[in-house]
Amino acid sequence: MSGAETRAPVAVVDTRCANLASVVFAFERLGVSPLVTADATELRRAERVLLPGVGTAGAAMRELERLGLPDVLRALTQPVLGICLGMQLLTQSSEESAQGGRNQPCLGVVDGETRRLDVGGLTLPHMGWNRLDVRRETPLLAGLDGAYMYYVHSYAVPVGDATLAQTDYGGPFSAVLGQGNFMGAQFHPERSGPAGARLLRNFLELEVAGC
Repeated sequence: MSGAETRAPVAVVDTRCANLASVVFAFERLGVSPLVTADATELRRAERVLLPGVGTAGAAMRELERLGLPDVLRALTQPVLGICLGMQLLTQSSEESAQGGRNQPCLGVVDGETRRLDVGGLTLPHMGWNRLDVRRETPLLAGLDGAYMYYVHSYAVPVGDATLAQTDYGGPFSAVLGQGNFMGAQFHPERSGPAGARLLRNFLELEVAGC
């Protein structure tokens, strides 16, 4: 490829409502300088795209809509990884930010709905380290069955057909989702030590069409 055609190895979607610095540092520790951008052309051109997220589903979707990105993200064909709220935004809808009896519509690229965790007498938000139980072996999860990852969340996706790995906090929920080229991790890989770094490395090593 010529310099003009060079594709970023990974583009991090600049949602304006995410803590991007820790994600960028996590990739830099792996020797990769990610491109942080909200530009549709750059996102389409990147070899892989990471969708971060903190805050609420409603605020995040409003920001994506303001940036004109929902349809851009839905149409991506390269590997896409959502983390924490970014994973929840890949689902059909979220109970978080529901208004008028209607759940918050999300990107709808992964089957499932995001729901408030039902943890009985346990504390919410769920904060801490939990073990991954891999249900389906995939390159993204190579070497990670039984690994401990760090979570901070009050909403999650129930275990379903798109669940690649689950964990348990008052009951099982999806820790990793995957459908087509779209994947998501409910935990924070950038805060999960060597295991989180392994997941990001696996993501960087996923095959990309045309490269």
